[in-house]
Amino acid sequence: MSEARAQLGNLAGQWTGTKKLWMMPGTPATECSSSAVIAPEAGGRAMAVRYTWESDGKPCEGLLLVRMATSPSDADLVWMDSWHQPELFLLCPATDDAESLIAGRGSYAAPPGPDWGWRIALQSQGPDDFRIVMHNITPDGQEALAVEAVYTRAKENENS
Repeated sequence: MSEARAQLGNLAGQWTGTKKLWMMPGTPATECSSSAVIAPEAGGRAMAVRYTWESDGKPCEGLLLVRMATSPSDADLVWMDSWHQPELFLLCPATDDAESLIAGRGSYAAPPGPDWGWRIALQSQGPDDFRIVMHNITPDGQEALAVEAVYTRAKENENS
C-alpha cells in the first residue's frame, strides 16, 4: 500500500464541512453544509467515505469505496451518490496525482455524444482535514471543477 493511501486510514472518523457544486464552468457554485464518515471496511482492505449534503432542500448522500491494495486495478475507487451517479457505480482506476492521497478517473455515458470523464481526488494536509475534489472532463480532455467538499474532524460531542 502506498504511503498516501495508508494516510487515508488515519482519517477514520466523523467529519463536518461544506460542499460546493458547480453546474457549469464559470458559473457560481451552490454551497451547503455536508457531513462525512470515513471507516475501514473488509478487514481494512478498503476505506468507505460516506457523505451527505442537500440539493434544492432535498437530502442527498454518497459513497466512495477506496481499495487499499498497492497493485493497480480497474476499480481502485468505486463511487455512487444519489444526485450525480444515482443508478450506476462509477469505477475509477487510480491515477497519478501528487496532491492527493488517492485519485481516480472513470467515465460515464452522455448520449447522444461520446462518454465524458470524471476525476475524483481525496486530499488531506493533516489528520484533522480532508477534501473530496471532483472534476468533470469533456470528451476532448478539458477539465472543470464540479465538486469541492472541505471537511474538518468533528468534535466528539458535535454529532452525539
